[in-house]
Amino acid sequence: MATALYPGSFDPVTYGHLDVVRRGVALFERVVVAVGQRHEKQTIFDVDERVRLFREAMAGMERVEVESFEGLVVDFARKTGASVLLRGLRTMSDFEYEFQMAQTNRHLAPEIDSVFVTPSPQHSFLSSSLIKEVAQAGGAVEEFVPPHVAAALREKLAG
Repeated sequence: MATALYPGSFDPVTYGHLDVVRRGVALFERVVVAVGQRHEKQTIFDVDERVRLFREAMAGMERVEVESFEGLVVDFARKTGASVLLRGLRTMSDFEYEFQMAQTNRHLAPEIDSVFVTPSPQHSFLSSSLIKEVAQAGGAVEEFVPPHVAAALREKLAG
């Protein structure tokens, strides 16, 4: 069994993300959630907050680690000993983007494979961007994110 790296911005972590991690744990010996620091991307939470929120969401789950990274995903995969990049696919547009990324990553690191899982139907429409929009408009997000994440969003958006 291999180590899988699950990269993303996770701003914020959703039940869909947690579903992908659970599926990864069923398939791989170890799952490393890699919270990316991309300075060009506007996030609500800074990288340390996103790592903390994800760790709290995964509390008690064995064989899962949450770390931040900067730079190329494949370089971080090598650093953590991951031989697989774990990704979730919700829609056809996700597939097109993820296929392009998988091919690029394979070119950069042929020893690292990409594995795609589809979310449970109740999570198939969730995206961090959508949740941020709902929260910024004052809508309830408790159905989509863990309670501590919903509270953190309310606090952050209140100013």
